Amino acid sequence: MARTGEEEVVPPPPPLDLRQPMEEAATGKLRRSDHYHRVTDTPSLPPPFRMEDLPIEIQPVIMSLLPLKEAVRASIVSKGWRMLWRFHSNLCFDSRNDMDSDTDDEFTHRDSTKIKQAKFIETVNCVIQHHSGLGINKFSIRCGLHKEDSEHLNRWVSFAASSKAKIIDFNLKIIDCPFDIVHHFPLEVLDAQGSSFVQSLFLVEVAISPHSGIRGFIVLRRLVLKYVEIFGDFPGFLANLLALEDLEMIKCSGVTTLSIPRQVDKLKHLLVDIMDVEMVEFHAGDLTHFEYQGPVIPIVHHGCSKLEKATIMFEGSKGLSHVFNDVPIILGVNTLSVQAHVLAYEQLEKVAPRPHGMFMHSRHMTCGLTIISSVPKADNGVLQLACCLNLTPQLETLHLDMTYSHCNVSVPDDFVEEEGPHMHRHDHLRSVGISGFRCYTAQTALAYCLLENACVLEHMRLQPWIVTWICPNPGMENIGVEGRFLLGVREWARLTSEHFGKAITVLDAPSE
Repeated sequence: MARTGEEEVVPPPPPLDLRQPMEEAATGKLRRSDHYHRVTDTPSLPPPFRMEDLPIEIQPVIMSLLPLKEAVRASIVSKGWRMLWRFHSNLCFDSRNDMDSDTDDEFTHRDSTKIKQAKFIETVNCVIQHHSGLGINKFSIRCGLHKEDSEHLNRWVSFAASSKAKIIDFNLKIIDCPFDIVHHFPLEVLDAQGSSFVQSLFLVEVAISPHSGIRGFIVLRRLVLKYVEIFGDFPGFLANLLALEDLEMIKCSGVTTLSIPRQVDKLKHLLVDIMDVEMVEFHAGDLTHFEYQGPVIPIVHHGCSKLEKATIMFEGSKGLSHVFNDVPIILGVNTLSVQAHVLAYEQLEKVAPRPHGMFMHSRHMTCGLTIISSVPKADNGVLQLACCLNLTPQLETLHLDMTYSHCNVSVPDDFVEEEGPHMHRHDHLRSVGISGFRCYTAQTALAYCLLENACVLEHMRLQPWIVTWICPNPGMENIGVEGRFLLGVREWARLTSEHFGKAITVLDAPSE
């Protein structure tokens, strides 16, 4: 404390050291430099991925995600990858893809095709020779084989069997051959070596000789036969397919009566398409989806039915009425799809509702009609659908697709044009869609019936974008005429909507 009467003594400031700021500045620069070097020395990206870093059992799995050709190409990238393709799990060979190059002419000479086929066969043989034969999931061959190449088929089937392939696919259709060459597919080879591992079998353009002694396909779930000639006991062969869930037969021959034995009790889907069979019968209690296309034949189901969905197309002009009158197994389905041809001048068959012939469980229906006519707007056969709908009182949704095929069809002498269809009341039909709508007389009559009798109908959708098929002469291929939009449908829809007080939407309308 300062004394009284004396001046206060102020202590002198500490001596100024000029080196301190310089040292601090140098230290700051050093720290910033260290920080800079530390940042630049630290890599900004993680180290590159290397296949070799993965477990050895995972590497073939990764390589199998590539197509076989790309996997072989990738094997030359690294020495460690050179053997990975030998464990590729999907061996799929398609000679048609190899032939479709930019340098090939559309009408390639048959000799050139045979050279490419020989190269294809050599490639397949080379691959299966060097492949490990382990872990095969799918083995597929799509190549037309000539008669002198039959030995290769046996070699390929033996490899598929010994490698325990789960999916086997052989398509031996010869596209450019003027006559049919059918190779015998050796089911016995699969049965002897590896059929117990096959889960799916696809065969196209081959011949088979099935019999009850072939018992090795114990896990086969799907069997697809297309253009297959069948010689032997096919039902006896099927009886041993205890795990079969899906059977598809398309344009096969050699079977007169297609009988599915009761042992195939896990079958859920059956498709029979364009086959010369006289009857189809099955005992499959778990069948939920049935599809048939062909002539009108008896279709018999023994036992209780769990059928939920059915697709039926009977040939002939009366196919529509046959579906609703002559196929009792579909009475309990929930979803029904019907395709049929009707003649323009077709007398309507009276389909009277009956207690044991009603589709009481059908909720959804799709109907495709091809109207055969020689005169535009002649489509009386369309009204047959109104009679059939009387058998579906619980229907909730209906989609109708109509196309017209212009052929030379004469008017029958006894044809009498009827006043209109007689449709019963529908208390559950809420949605109706009609494609190919042209405002023809029978079309509008059918639409009026639906709007009037569907009490709870909420919406009707019309699609007037149409395609007309022209058949110049019987036996000739139909010619498609480009679709067009009919503007008159919009005005018809507006007036009809106002009359019935129900919404009608015209789809695909052109912009204003």
